Amino acid sequence: MSRIRFTIFLFSLTSAPAWSDELAALQNFGGQIKPLVQQYCVKCHGGEQTKGDVNLKEYERVGQTLKDVKLWKNALKQLESGDMPPDDAPQPSAAEKASLTGWVKMMVTSVESGKLGQDPGRTTLRRLNRNEYNNTIQDLFGLKLRPADAFPADGSGGAGFDNNADTLFLPTVLMEKVFDASGQIMDAVFASEPLRNRVVTVKPPKDQPAEPAAKAVLSLWVPRIFRRKVADAEIAPYLALWNKASKEGASYEDALKTVFKSLLVSPNFIFRLEADQSQPGPYKVSDFELASRLSYFLWSSMPDLELLGLAARGELSKPEIYAGQVRRLLKDPRSKSFSREFSSQWLGFDRLRSVANPDKTRFPEFTQSLRVAMFQESVEFFHSILQENQSLLRLIDADYTYLNEELARHYGISGVTGPALQRVVLKDKNRGGLLGQGSVLTATSLPLRTSPVLRGKWVLEELLGTPPPPPPQNAGTLPADDRQPDGLSFRQRLEAHRQKASCSGCHAKLDPPGFGLENFDPIGRWRTEVAGKPVDSGGKLTTGESFSTPAELKTVLLKKRDLVVRNLVERTLAYALGRGLEFYDAATVQQITTKLLANDCKAEMLVMEVAQSYPFQYRRNAPTVKLD
Repeated sequence: MSRIRFTIFLFSLTSAPAWSDELAALQNFGGQIKPLVQQYCVKCHGGEQTKGDVNLKEYERVGQTLKDVKLWKNALKQLESGDMPPDDAPQPSAAEKASLTGWVKMMVTSVESGKLGQDPGRTTLRRLNRNEYNNTIQDLFGLKLRPADAFPADGSGGAGFDNNADTLFLPTVLMEKVFDASGQIMDAVFASEPLRNRVVTVKPPKDQPAEPAAKAVLSLWVPRIFRRKVADAEIAPYLALWNKASKEGASYEDALKTVFKSLLVSPNFIFRLEADQSQPGPYKVSDFELASRLSYFLWSSMPDLELLGLAARGELSKPEIYAGQVRRLLKDPRSKSFSREFSSQWLGFDRLRSVANPDKTRFPEFTQSLRVAMFQESVEFFHSILQENQSLLRLIDADYTYLNEELARHYGISGVTGPALQRVVLKDKNRGGLLGQGSVLTATSLPLRTSPVLRGKWVLEELLGTPPPPPPQNAGTLPADDRQPDGLSFRQRLEAHRQKASCSGCHAKLDPPGFGLENFDPIGRWRTEVAGKPVDSGGKLTTGESFSTPAELKTVLLKKRDLVVRNLVERTLAYALGRGLEFYDAATVQQITTKLLANDCKAEMLVMEVAQSYPFQYRRNAPTVKLD
């Protein structure tokens, strides 16, 4: 998309009169709005200067502004509050300001309301990622193997998830691993009599041709492996392969084993294929495609026989049946995969698996078993909110968590025994919710000290969906340790760092929420002193709210529920679609956010609304209408 002119698909050309006036007004960006932006904004946000990492000089056409609705919404707030342009800069006249704010409001409203037409977007051909491959093999054959663990690591893109289709390439080294895995899988299946009998469901009678039995086995298994209805013509090449192996002396079962290896390297298995249709506009995906979209969203695995059966009968897409299946998949134990993969990647505590490494000398208490317990605590906590249909705001503040004896002792909580995680009621208001969990606190720390900057960035970006701009090149560095050889606390040193003109703007946003968590040390333990001086966890957000403890910070964040919920909707939708969100997804995000905020932000509703959303159930071939 970056190599072509930005495009917007208009859902139905016959509906053009309904939005033609607004479309014409939006097209006037170049003649009406761009000159005002260049006159009053580009001096600070373009050319050699890009304050706040915002370069408005890049926006030459209306299509480019539509890609960044969030940025322009923020610009609108700055304009309406009078914060921009700054007092020492040339000011637009009242008429110019009204023209600029009016156009931005119209643009934002047009996008978020869906007035420009619905576009489901188009996801790149999606390869199974490592987790999906492992789960699919386990569900297909009943194996406990994880052959994809030997595959190269999957990248992440869009909203930062490893199921993003644009990053799931198929390089030669991976294809070689896929071939190796097919042999490993079939060796394991045919070495086990129960598993072999599960696969070889029909055996030829003695003294009878074996081909009909082989065809019966393939007629059962090819649709399962391809996750859709399969015509006889698609089975024929695999039956021919069986015949070839048989003629070369392979036994009935060994010949089938050869065929199954071939099936597991087929694009129909490795990729989640969806067929283009001849119509120019958006269209509903088939029931089989919908079954795969739903199962890989909530299970990271293939559809089960119930889903495939409903799809074969054309019943899955019936609204009542589909809603029931969403609930069934959500209640199934396999939905733990969604809780684990989505929450750990969204919230960043998947860093515990490899990246987060507290200094072993300074923190010998941070054992591998403690690392695992922290990770599992956050997964179990997220999963409980989902399974119990609690308010999503419980992610920020809750009166319980999941601990085993080692992790409870680490937190200073008594009465928990044994290695297994168990639900524990929390009495300390500072500890409840994600902000008090060791996984997040450790993942946002450095090896020798906490990082108010990283923790503040985590609050802004992962919870509120308002990421700060990246630091300027001349930002400088801070000490790697929080010990105080110069007599200054780390907070004092950071405040001195903030005096730099190039650093003050970002740190004014980043530091306060990060300092609000300073009572938690680099591995998540509660502390009241740092290097012999009392912890100062007070702060004030740029929006004016003050706090002095982690508990008070959580209270402030709960008042920003609209930001929290919208961000969670965006992340969930991106994960479900397997792509980064585009401007045309804003209408879907707004609809789901509004519904959640009006219904206590229930977790099941989030999943249901995403699974029933327009982009989840529709697709298109290619964009057709350009908006420059």
